[in-house]
Amino acid sequence: MSLSPNPVIAPSHILQLLDRLHAESLEQESQITAGRLRNKVGFDEFMRDKFIALDQDKCQFVYQTCLSIRARNVVEAGTSYGVSTIYLSLALARSSKMYGHQPSKVIATEFEPAKIAQAKKYWNECGEDVERLIDLREGDLLETLKVDLPDKVDLLLLDIWSPLALPTLKIVQPNLRPGSVVITDNITGSADRYKDLIEYLNDPSNGFSNTTVPYSKGLAVSVYLGGRS
Repeated sequence: MSLSPNPVIAPSHILQLLDRLHAESLEQESQITAGRLRNKVGFDEFMRDKFIALDQDKCQFVYQTCLSIRARNVVEAGTSYGVSTIYLSLALARSSKMYGHQPSKVIATEFEPAKIAQAKKYWNECGEDVERLIDLREGDLLETLKVDLPDKVDLLLLDIWSPLALPTLKIVQPNLRPGSVVITDNITGSADRYKDLIEYLNDPSNGFSNTTVPYSKGLAVSVYLGGRS
């Protein structure tokens, strides 16, 4: 028996879709050679249609975190093709059944029109139970997140271009509740690019308690303690 079974509770067609999308993401990532990473010319165009989805084990961890904190309102900074958004929606739906509250929304953000169109197709394939919980903000997230945020945000997932991470956190932070969680992907693999974010999170005056979960390239888990000391 597996020591790490899939914790996600969902209809079989959704689980099969997620397995397929993760497999496609891994296949695409295998094409990203060190040479391409060193050669900036053409790299952005090459990456434009790539999933680079949050790893499956990380998605399952985020799902479990949502359940443990009774999440109702989630902000996802960096939706891409909408894979992790599906996990977040499933978690909110499950949380509402467990704790007897009404589910709210996953506020998803994406800039690329092609990715938005494809994400919507995947959400539609999942069905209404997933689609209805997603509030997609199209365009520059530093603008779209400035309006109509819930008074209490339970979880912020940062899986975006590193220069946007800290500005995004600062926009959402006034709406974080005590005990809410900020999760940042690739925190060790891209530590140099996340330097300003790491310094901010580790400054006690900003109100966060931090640890790093040792998934591939690191997953930072920051609990917001509320207010600033």
